[in-house]
Amino acid sequence: MSFLRPSALHQFLITCLSVRWMPCESWGFLRWPGLDGSLKILIGLLLWSTFSEIRFIPSSSMYPTLRIGDRIIVEKASYYFRNPSIHDIVTFRAPFQYPGLGEEDVFIKRIVAKAGDLVQVRDGSLYVNGIAQNEDFIAEHPKYTSDLTYVPVGYVYVLGDNRNNSFDSHVWGPLPVKNIAGRYLTRCYRPSDS
Repeated sequence: MSFLRPSALHQFLITCLSVRWMPCESWGFLRWPGLDGSLKILIGLLLWSTFSEIRFIPSSSMYPTLRIGDRIIVEKASYYFRNPSIHDIVTFRAPFQYPGLGEEDVFIKRIVAKAGDLVQVRDGSLYVNGIAQNEDFIAEHPKYTSDLTYVPVGYVYVLGDNRNNSFDSHVWGPLPVKNIAGRYLTRCYRPSDS
């Protein structure tokens, strides 16, 4: 009889207890995926890169909603199926009608008016079709006044949440919908406040 070999009773108890608490009976799930698993991972990565992207916020124009240094997830597919809505936060290529901006410049702003609306900023408030908007998400009330602007078909009017520190439609006018690259989904990273 060897004292180094565990008894049959000991083996039985260890086996029964370990099977009960383990989520699976073998560690086979840790193996590398086969060909079909690799193809699924590849297709998932291709779909992710085609229909979404991660963006970096370089300015305070969307403060307090988004801060400098935030990383956000932007989805690029929903506007193939629906039109942009009021309060959507969108990324877009710089408007062609403003000199000095290239197509590689990308902005992020909030849609405040759509085609057919009349927009004006006056007396510290945004007016859409003559009605003052209740905007609890802005940093402070605008200190500027803008002309009454009609938003034509195929355009939207975008403003930053930090109204007094935002380069947006109050400067260069309505934004063509075709320039919209994606819609903000969520923030995935915020640097610590130190």
